[in-house]
Amino acid sequence: MSSWKLTDSLRREIYKLARVPQTGVSLRQMVQFGPQPSPGSVFHASNFIVEELPIRLSHRVKDLEELPSGLNNDPSIQRVRDWYAQSFEELTSLPKPSISDEMRAVLYPSSPEKPATPGAHSAARPTKFEDDGIVIEQLHARPRDETDHAPRRQPTRRAYYVPTPSDVAYTSDVLDYNKLVNQTLVKIKRRHDATVTTIARGVQHWKHKNNFAYLDGSINQFLDRFYMSRIGIRMLIGQTIALYEQSTMNITNDNYVGIICLDTNVMEIAQDAIDAARFACEEHYNIMEAPKVQLWAPEDLNFMYVPGHLVHMLFETLKNSLRATVEHHSSLHPDKNMEDIEFPPVKVIVSEGNEDITIKVSDEGGGIPRSVVPLIWTYFYTSAKQIVEPENGYKPPFMGLGVGLPHSRLYARYFSGDLKLISMEGYGTDVYFHLNRLSSSSEPLQ
Repeated sequence: MSSWKLTDSLRREIYKLARVPQTGVSLRQMVQFGPQPSPGSVFHASNFIVEELPIRLSHRVKDLEELPSGLNNDPSIQRVRDWYAQSFEELTSLPKPSISDEMRAVLYPSSPEKPATPGAHSAARPTKFEDDGIVIEQLHARPRDETDHAPRRQPTRRAYYVPTPSDVAYTSDVLDYNKLVNQTLVKIKRRHDATVTTIARGVQHWKHKNNFAYLDGSINQFLDRFYMSRIGIRMLIGQTIALYEQSTMNITNDNYVGIICLDTNVMEIAQDAIDAARFACEEHYNIMEAPKVQLWAPEDLNFMYVPGHLVHMLFETLKNSLRATVEHHSSLHPDKNMEDIEFPPVKVIVSEGNEDITIKVSDEGGGIPRSVVPLIWTYFYTSAKQIVEPENGYKPPFMGLGVGLPHSRLYARYFSGDLKLISMEGYGTDVYFHLNRLSSSSEPLQ
């Protein structure tokens, strides 16, 4: 791994493909596979990702190499660039599938059949969100309304989903290609685990080296673009790996298509994030009990979403609220032991609308001065007393990295939602998540 080098010929290939526009995929397109995708549909998804992923990777390599003011020369930035370039090389070096004429007629029917749609609820399987060092088990699953089927869409020239029959015996050329692509994606996903914090380390090092108090607009725009692209890349990789597993391992769970839950229960996801954030707070401050978190949410509020994205956003925001609550009220009672302080609860309120599901996280952590509010959306601004280095390569600390809030906003915006903040200095802060429940918009690609 360490001996890999980006050659001039590979760089020329990357820059050539960086001129090709990216192709977005919507959440609804991703769920057309149904809970038991056929090897043929997985074959088309594998083909799509082998064509699309190098385009996305090439855009990011070019961006990293064109960063201004010497930032492109930072060792951490170059390490991430090499990860992206190496993954590009591996994908573009994969052999093209050799498909027989008979199987080609099955894979490319002249009249597409109706896409498979999820059926009745079956036994739930545990799912995990384990990106960026966060590992949160999600054990809940609820019955899905059988009438809530994804709409039928005709495949386009470069479609992620193409309907194929499920009642035929697919030959080894299709099955072997699916397996090869899956093995490559698993390796690439693992390689890029540390991307967020490695980029963070590089930018912070460059920032301190040049004595910059804050990052300028162009660097923040780059980080927004880069991290948003990473969310999309991880989404496509994770979805394709999960679809392959569902296709080959006889996994039966009509609640899930890949990593997308067709009836994500907001109350249960919120409770998972609350439990994880309170535990992290107790570990960090070495206290017996973190401030309580009160949750108001309809028990039966379900919608199509990626549970991993939602738990990540809520976890990061709750961390901020718990930290602010502990530190603000500790400063108000300097003569008291932290264990003896009665901290006000953090409140999480969930509201259901026709277009959006809105989640408000409200704390009494002292708020943010109005002059500082714009800075919280810039990367690596943090009100923590010291910057904390990530542990174990990519595990995020409880506080001090300065990525959580702007990164969470990108997760919200990935499927046309948003994250907004209102603060009352001296009292507390409200954070609003607006989650689009229509699920029809495509990824924001830049």
